[in-house]
Amino acid sequence: MGLPEFPVEGGCQCGAVRYRLKASPLSVYNCHCKDCQRFSGAAWSMSMIVKDEDFELLPGEIAQYRRTAESGNVIVMNFCAHCHGWLWNDPTSPGIKVVRAGTLDDMDWAAPVGNIWTDSKAAWVEIDPAQTNFARGATDRTPLFDAWTKSTQKDY
Repeated sequence: MGLPEFPVEGGCQCGAVRYRLKASPLSVYNCHCKDCQRFSGAAWSMSMIVKDEDFELLPGEIAQYRRTAESGNVIVMNFCAHCHGWLWNDPTSPGIKVVRAGTLDDMDWAAPVGNIWTDSKAAWVEIDPAQTNFARGATDRTPLFDAWTKSTQKDY
């Protein structure tokens, strides 16, 4: 499936917080770190890296949790203040947000192109070796960006 016409929107479970993506994300991938497993209640979470200028917060009150990552970096996690749905992270890398792909109104187009933190994946999870994968965090996200660009330029 190709990319939708932007902008697209998403939000939390209760609908109190809404956001708009004005352009395609830079990449979509799965994160298998223990924190994502705990916060999502699943074996991984789906993440979209978006430029700050392409993300617009619409109505809603946000609650934040500052989490110290294994790297020592402090990640600001943003949740709906009402239903506590996890919406996005503000990482230490400037100029981007890491948005939870499952919060999109329509995520059919947001197929992940890779995986990070595969060293901590659940034993039963199978990782596609043809994707862009990292045993730990992706300190250089360029391969994920390149894989996304390649995947969205396919003829369908």
